[in-house]
Amino acid sequence: MNSREVAEIPTGPVPVPEAVTRVAQGDDITPVWRNSLGGLTFRLDAPGGDTRFVKWVAHGTAELDLAAEARRLDWASNWVRVPHVLHHGACDDGEWLVTTPVPGRSAVDPRWLRDPATAATAVGTGLRLLHEALPVADCAYEWSVESRLRDAEGDIRARLADSPPTDREVVCHGDACAPNTLLHDDGTVSGHVDLGSLGVADRWADLAVAAWSVDWNHGPGYARLVFRGYDIEPDPDRLAYYRLLWDLT
Repeated sequence: MNSREVAEIPTGPVPVPEAVTRVAQGDDITPVWRNSLGGLTFRLDAPGGDTRFVKWVAHGTAELDLAAEARRLDWASNWVRVPHVLHHGACDDGEWLVTTPVPGRSAVDPRWLRDPATAATAVGTGLRLLHEALPVADCAYEWSVESRLRDAEGDIRARLADSPPTDREVVCHGDACAPNTLLHDDGTVSGHVDLGSLGVADRWADLAVAAWSVDWNHGPGYARLVFRGYDIEPDPDRLAYYRLLWDLT
């Protein structure tokens, strides 16, 4: 993964967009995630104990479309546990998406960074469960090589022209990085978040990124447990191709 994929739990002060303050309506606001493109996620805690999450994206962040994510979440929620969409809106500065919480902790929560083997295995298991649950025939979204290269420049298209044959077509998560798998405290998979790129593609498009992300977040040597959790042997050629596709697109 190159440097543009770095995302993190904010460690310093984070300016709260005015729209997020309005959405909060007096709830406590805590920044919980900053993605690699500058998008922010905040937790909203009401005095009575209710919790919501709001994702914020400034206008001009072309790779993030929260309206598209809302549609995908609504669709996927028929088969798997994902955040339930409460509201989507936009203003002159950006757009936001308000959702319910999903139980559990991210696979990169400090709890799971201390137990990387369990986290890595769960990332693979969770991905397999997602792929098996979401019906390809009912999915209106795609994340195929062709769709991802549609607007790519000529040199990028040339480098990625020799794509491997499809192994198995599934509904992919689209951003199967470790932070987007949530785990119960016993290490079992709770659900998934950040499905803005969900769509039909070869399962290796997800597997390549998931295993790569585990190495990035949990340290070298744990990617093998992603494949074990998924119950599949690594495919070096497909891994190399889909990682290059991820980096270049």
